[in-house]
Amino acid sequence: MALTSSSRRLSLLAGALALVEAAFATHSAAAAPPAAGADARMVVEAKELVYDEKKNTVTARGAVQIYYKGRLLEADRVTYDRNTSRVFAEGHATLTETDGSIARAERFDFTDDFKNGFIESLQVDTVNNTHFTSPRAERTGETTTFEMGTYTACEACRNDPAKPRTWSVRAKRIIHDNVEKMVYYEDASFELLGVPVAYVPFWSSPDPSVKRKSGFLSPVFIYRQQLGAGVGVPYFWAIAPDYDLTVTPIYFSRQGPFVTAEFRQRFDNGGYTIRGQGTHVGDTGAFAQAPLGAGNKQWRGALQSFGEFWLNDRWRAGWDITALSDRYFLQDYQQYNYLLQNYFFREASSTIYLTGQGPRSYFDMRGYYFQLLSPNDVQAQQPVVHPVIDYNRVFDIDPAATAGVGGQVELDANVTSTSANVANFESIQPRTLDRIYSLYNVCQIYGRAPDPAQSGCLLRGVGGDYQHATISGAWKRKIIDPVGGVWTPFAFARFVGSYLDYDRQGLFPIYNQSLSAIPNAAQGQFFNGADNRFRGQALPGFGAEWRYPILARSFIGDIVFEPIAQVIARPNETSIPSLVNIDAQSLVFDDSTLFEWSKFSGYDRFETGTRLNYGGQATLSLSNGGFINAMIGQSRQIAGANSYAQADAANVGLDSGLDSRASDIVGRFAFAPSSVLSLVAKGRFDKGNLRARRLDVFATMNLDPISLQLQYANYASQPAIGFDVRRQGLSATGKYDITKNYFLMGTVTFDMSRYLYNSLTNPTTTYYGTTLTGSNLTGTAPLFSVATLGGGIGYQDECTTLSINYSQIYQPQSYTGLPARNQTIMVTLQLRTLGEAKFNYGVGSMLVNDGVGTAAALPR
Repeated sequence: MALTSSSRRLSLLAGALALVEAAFATHSAAAAPPAAGADARMVVEAKELVYDEKKNTVTARGAVQIYYKGRLLEADRVTYDRNTSRVFAEGHATLTETDGSIARAERFDFTDDFKNGFIESLQVDTVNNTHFTSPRAERTGETTTFEMGTYTACEACRNDPAKPRTWSVRAKRIIHDNVEKMVYYEDASFELLGVPVAYVPFWSSPDPSVKRKSGFLSPVFIYRQQLGAGVGVPYFWAIAPDYDLTVTPIYFSRQGPFVTAEFRQRFDNGGYTIRGQGTHVGDTGAFAQAPLGAGNKQWRGALQSFGEFWLNDRWRAGWDITALSDRYFLQDYQQYNYLLQNYFFREASSTIYLTGQGPRSYFDMRGYYFQLLSPNDVQAQQPVVHPVIDYNRVFDIDPAATAGVGGQVELDANVTSTSANVANFESIQPRTLDRIYSLYNVCQIYGRAPDPAQSGCLLRGVGGDYQHATISGAWKRKIIDPVGGVWTPFAFARFVGSYLDYDRQGLFPIYNQSLSAIPNAAQGQFFNGADNRFRGQALPGFGAEWRYPILARSFIGDIVFEPIAQVIARPNETSIPSLVNIDAQSLVFDDSTLFEWSKFSGYDRFETGTRLNYGGQATLSLSNGGFINAMIGQSRQIAGANSYAQADAANVGLDSGLDSRASDIVGRFAFAPSSVLSLVAKGRFDKGNLRARRLDVFATMNLDPISLQLQYANYASQPAIGFDVRRQGLSATGKYDITKNYFLMGTVTFDMSRYLYNSLTNPTTTYYGTTLTGSNLTGTAPLFSVATLGGGIGYQDECTTLSINYSQIYQPQSYTGLPARNQTIMVTLQLRTLGEAKFNYGVGSMLVNDGVGTAAALPR
């Protein structure tokens, strides 16, 4: 008996009743499917329904759609066998699951609830863009078994769908357990572009939809000469939804076991991580002896923890703490630390902090502890900061409530407390290293008065306790005059208090050239003989800034000229309140600091006297959005003492370009005609002959498919603060997209001043009784001497990232501790949904000086 379109709604209802012997609801083709639920009713849509009384079957034909419990079955023809309670779907058959996954097949053979059955020529596309295929599959409840199945997370080629995927896993049997959220592979092979490259008898991986799942992760492979070959398999344990543990045991053929464990926990308002690493060294002879290395230390490791919690919408607290068994651990075991990329300035910092931020206010309190990682530094000289507190708030003044004054007020405060066991002395003119190890900077104390610039020794850090507090208030208001000039009058008051309690008993632990110890008591010579005491100062000031923007229009764009003048008046101080300088030792005079009220970088120093800053800038705005900007200016001390000519314990201010009454000239040129090219050049030039004393150039080019970044620096010598020679360098980073997926990348840094090639400024190094003679290459090394070098090639698409990188960095050689170029090759393969595999291979190291042959003969 056949029912046709004479009464479409009644035929659909009759057929649906026959299909499942229950009350079904029907909808027209435009009706939305009903919501899924435990008691959801089945809805059937089709062009024709046929009921066969003899076979006891009901067949739906033509654009069939069946909605049931959130699932959608579509096909050209669907037959329901009432005898066996099975549903057969054929012709463009598609089953859409409740999670959005789509299964396509030549034929579905299901039970009437769609949970169990057999499928021919199955293809499953999940919502995570992963794909399963199989010539025959079986579904039992929430488990699907793919016979001779294939799994991949790669998309098919649009131009050639038959082309092999980038990678796939082919197995005799793939079992997808949707309850455990696991995928199991039996007799599996891994294929790249259709070519088998690896085989495993059994393997498992989390369901592609799972973000956290207990199980083994991709292995890690490492090789370094002092470690040997190492392999490790991380295990991830998802203990609970809010915390987990990852343990990575690694075995090195030369050094034995090495274990890393990382615990993470998350809360509604933050989270924390604890990471521990440890090992018992199997061959201590592979590492340099103290003080160039860890020596015979057998138990080595690190403990790191960081976390942050939001106390409310404005306040947060956190920590970042690192504790090391020794300063060489991170480098010796190739643990990533960006600080290790720089040989001369390396440290592990630990901090605990509390930070609050409002719409126009800021508070930060934190303590610091620094653990040095370089053999050239003395740990006892490092200060402990306990704590440093900063507070800043800005608010507007209502002119109506202040007799028309109005404007803006800014409050700023800082409190810093530090302590160190030993004073940090540094030799200059020339730099001098100790005669025992040629590692430590030492100097002779022969007095700083009357001319501090002639001193051969600086005091970088105080041995003892030092507390410093500063609070300042400033008012300013912007006024536009009738002719368009912009006036900004301002006034401020600064209050400073400090207490110095320097130690008189401690000794510098390394001997100088005459083998006489430098005591902490020698610090008194840097403080003009003053005893430990409290010092205070109140410094008021006022001034004004004037700008007059002038607009001119041209056929290429709008030009704005802006002359700028600023005068600041303060008391004519004849001396600074304290020669101690802890936080203001970095002084860079350039375009960015020209119009600052004080050009010192910290709170320990501040400008005095009356100073005039003047200059101007011009900007051309192009019609395409590009621009050209140029700026030039100078600063002049017009009354009172020049702060930058008064040396503190670290000679800060001298050789800065500000230490004469008329300063050097500073300027900037910025050129960005389009998104393809940008250039920024800024410099400081001698006021007499315009010779460059400081020059920085930054350039970027995006010439698809090539992108390039260049940075050039050239700084004149500053002997008064310890830089005896000109420093010059060039770095370049680039990437070339060979195709849409393949790319080349590289980076290089040239030490054009040969600073790294003078054997740490000492041509002879003594290493446990053996003298290594370097060539002191200063002035003889090639102009473009390579300091760091890196390069690589890679491939990237929607499912795969493969990169092969080579790096050459300047750091101590592990088994001698001498300056060397350490070379590493790293291969990283990331397969989406399957994980990441890394291989780290230490190629070897080359000593920087010509003592390589001698060093190779030393005990290892």
